[in-house]
Amino acid sequence: MKIIVIGATGTLGSAVARQLEEHGHEVVRAARRGPVRVDLEDMASVEALFASVRDVDAVICCAASGRLTPLDSPSDEDFTAGLQGKLLGQVHLVRRALPHLRDGGVIVLTSGVFEKPTPGGAFGALVNAGLDAFVRAAAVDMPRGLHLAVVSPGWVAETLSDRGLDPSDGTPAAEVARQYVAHLDARTPGGRRP
Repeated sequence: MKIIVIGATGTLGSAVARQLEEHGHEVVRAARRGPVRVDLEDMASVEALFASVRDVDAVICCAASGRLTPLDSPSDEDFTAGLQGKLLGQVHLVRRALPHLRDGGVIVLTSGVFEKPTPGGAFGALVNAGLDAFVRAAAVDMPRGLHLAVVSPGWVAETLSDRGLDPSDGTPAAEVARQYVAHLDARTPGGRRP
């Protein structure tokens, strides 16, 4: 399959791209920086991506995130960081990808889940729940046998380690990446993998 991985320079995206290549797929690595550029906060860059990369079987999005921000943050912009990229960006990505995917193609998005309430995680929880609900509702509208799914990982071990936290509280990126790869075979509309 020919697969675009958005966010392919990040911890999770690079693990996903590596596993896809190990399974013999052709991977187009897209990110804000690098030879194939895309930014989920800039829909013109998404349109340019699909104009330049043709005959796509799947799109996997591991890009965009929201930061932990206290509920009483004095800035609305700080609190809602991630809305444009992680939530609306992925929703618009799906809409832009539809005419460019081969029949029966797959789109896999990334939300997330906190296993226990996390200080500063209220808006992130809202965005992730919104993405999960969007995928469940939109999966039935997918044309031409296209499939839409979402992976909702908790903390990634390498991300925790980068933040100076205990990585044993997270799941290794390679293990999370297997969930994305599994969606390419399962092709379950509205599928959600924890």
